[in-house]
Amino acid sequence: MWRVVVFLITAAFIALGIAWFADRPGAVVVTWLGYRIETSLMVAAVAVILIAAFVIVVWAVYRAILRSPDHVSGFFRHRRAMKGHAAITRGLIAVGSGDMHTARKAADEAARLTSDEPLAMLLNAQAAQLAGDRGAAERAFRQMTRHAHTKLLGLRGLYIEAHRRNDHAAARLFAEEAAKHSPGVAWASQAALEHRCAARDWAGALAVLDDMKPSLEAATWRRERAVLLTANALALEATDRDTARAQALQAVKLAPDLVPAAVLAGRLLAEAGSVRKAGKILDAAWQQTPHPDIVATYANLRFGDSARERRARVQRLAARRPDSVESALALAQAALEARDFPAARAALADHLRAPTRRVAGLMADIEDADGDVGRAREWMSRAMRAAPDPAWTADGVVSEQWQPVSPVTGKLDAFQWKVPVAAIGVERPAIEPEVPASVEGAPAVEAPAETAAPEPDKNTATAAGSAPEPPPKPASKPKPAERPVEPVIPVVHAPDDPGPEAAADADEPVPEPPSSASGAWGRLRRMFG
Repeated sequence: MWRVVVFLITAAFIALGIAWFADRPGAVVVTWLGYRIETSLMVAAVAVILIAAFVIVVWAVYRAILRSPDHVSGFFRHRRAMKGHAAITRGLIAVGSGDMHTARKAADEAARLTSDEPLAMLLNAQAAQLAGDRGAAERAFRQMTRHAHTKLLGLRGLYIEAHRRNDHAAARLFAEEAAKHSPGVAWASQAALEHRCAARDWAGALAVLDDMKPSLEAATWRRERAVLLTANALALEATDRDTARAQALQAVKLAPDLVPAAVLAGRLLAEAGSVRKAGKILDAAWQQTPHPDIVATYANLRFGDSARERRARVQRLAARRPDSVESALALAQAALEARDFPAARAALADHLRAPTRRVAGLMADIEDADGDVGRAREWMSRAMRAAPDPAWTADGVVSEQWQPVSPVTGKLDAFQWKVPVAAIGVERPAIEPEVPASVEGAPAVEAPAETAAPEPDKNTATAAGSAPEPPPKPASKPKPAERPVEPVIPVVHAPDDPGPEAAADADEPVPEPPSSASGAWGRLRRMFG
């Protein structure tokens, strides 16, 4: 709407100007080369306008004639480019559909028509990869690296090809070059980070991670930085304990639930005399992730403490997580070191129904320390068949110690404290709990024997002329219980074993209880025998 208003206002001003000149006539006299030209002002103005328009038209025609070769060549270039783009389109569709012959033909046509087109170079590389010609693919990717707008794409292709031929050194160089060219690219930064971690270059990995900070979530960046700081601190522990302690404290601040960082910080702080601060760090980590390393470090915060002092400290820590099996194991181990065997057994009492390997092994240590070698051997055999305990696991690899990266995939922060995957779906019969006797040393109470019916008088039965009582029919066989529905995820049971208090050896015959039918036939034989 406003454009119409502007047009009307402009037309009105032009009309007013023309009317103003018409109301004020004048004369224009031109004397040149003996000629005198005299006319009105309006005619002179119109003549000037016409002359200017004629000059413009002549100049346009002259310019078009001069530029006609460029226009003709431009037309042919445009036509060639359109054919090239059509070939690129056909080629990319053929690559996506797996048509190797059409893709190769379209790539050759696109390279002939548009050799410097980025999509033509990409199609050439893709067609070579589809055909299995890795040499041609690498040449195409290297050609891309010579152009600024395709350099990153070429480095990406070279990185993939280097990985395919297991040339990790070349892959690392390509990834680092791509990260320098464009720090915000996720694949290049992640690849450079993984290669630094694989080379145990923790300082370089921290620098790469700092460059990746804008492209990562805050929680992910904090966690990965804590892992790298912990790894670097563990590497510096033997040579520069001050730097190791400072980096471990930074890692704990970024990730308080990272067990290796908390354990290392607690140990180094205890060595430096900051026992109270070390205890707070270990206590916070224990409340989030109970772990045996935390117990071991917390119990030995003060060097030279007696077993009773360590036991009291462990009791305070275990009270934070009374529902965890690690608390029971910590209490039992502390009681064992203090030579309090009943308390050690009582700490593990709730976990003896289906003991894990550590529970059964600790029970064996308790019995061995108490002098009962037989029960210790039984618990050791039980531990060999018990369910596994949590361990540091990553990509199917179980490690005794925490590692910052996976040895299989090189992924950062891959190790987790959990039960290994191989043991999760294994079904084992449950271990039945032991039934302790009410009085120690008392004999077992036998089940009451079946009361025999009083034997009738033989003469009385004959005189009455009654027939002998037929034997009772055996009890009908109970119907089998319905089979329970199997759960989607099978319940994990500990393997069965005879337990530490087996009633009898396997070689001894077990007497069969007399059935009701056999007892009745015996009475009849006695009556009429």
